[in-house]
Amino acid sequence: MSSGGQQFPPQKQQQQPGKEHVMDPIPQAAHDDYKPANKLRGKVALVTGGDSGIGRAVCYCFALEGATVAFTYVKGQEDKDAKDTLQMITEAKTQDSKDPIAIPMDLGYDENCRRVVEEVVNAYGQIDILVNNCAEQYESTTIEEINEERLERVFRTNIFSYFFMTRHALKHMREGSSIINTTSINAYKGNASLLDYTSTKGAIVSFTRGLSLQLVSKGIRVNGVSPGPVWTPLIPASFSEEKIKEFGSEVPMGRAAQPHEIAPSYVFLASNIDSSYISGQVLHPNGGAVING
Repeated sequence: MSSGGQQFPPQKQQQQPGKEHVMDPIPQAAHDDYKPANKLRGKVALVTGGDSGIGRAVCYCFALEGATVAFTYVKGQEDKDAKDTLQMITEAKTQDSKDPIAIPMDLGYDENCRRVVEEVVNAYGQIDILVNNCAEQYESTTIEEINEERLERVFRTNIFSYFFMTRHALKHMREGSSIINTTSINAYKGNASLLDYTSTKGAIVSFTRGLSLQLVSKGIRVNGVSPGPVWTPLIPASFSEEKIKEFGSEVPMGRAAQPHEIAPSYVFLASNIDSSYISGQVLHPNGGAVING
């Protein structure tokens, strides 16, 4: 895609989680130029928030690369997107991988995360790749607008779930496994209107670095991906129509990414062929923004 000049049509979804199938344009989870190379053959991957956006693109690429894929979504709100993703990765899967599964669950609570992990292990017997990716965000102009209920909700989805999913999945992971956490450019540059969301994304960076040191002796690598602006359902569910129109124009490339441009970073970090000597690091597919830290 060329840089600069991008504008999105006015649109606004009234609640989170956002719905991909009603977006204009529909985010691009796949690209014909992607050439799989069996990098994840024989692996079982669990992706949270895999029904849409970056999560959908990651599930699709993982399936192309030979992984058996399970993903989570929010029941009753993301059912259509989850069904579409399930069909997409079923068609993309290789002959020697198993059929994918979609698991509806609110991951902000420890017991729910335990149930997700048990369902995946019961279906496939193992977990080799865990992608912690689910997130929600809300705009605010001042910290006074962020009450205790909202703060707890955002932290439960965006960082508590990462702790809970990891602690249960680790029981079924082995040497050579990989954990990949989705953070954000906002963790590095800040965002005045997404204060609670930005705080959770900073916590994810620290979580990634600390967990990598904890698990290095077990041969389990932990890394992160820090996307810049990406056209996903979070955007029309979070921002005003005016902000959506110019979304992504602030980065040097002058546009937001499509999900398929972010997913290969996850493939790279999941693949021992590509990244066996990388842990505790964060990749920055962000449209050319310069990041310190």
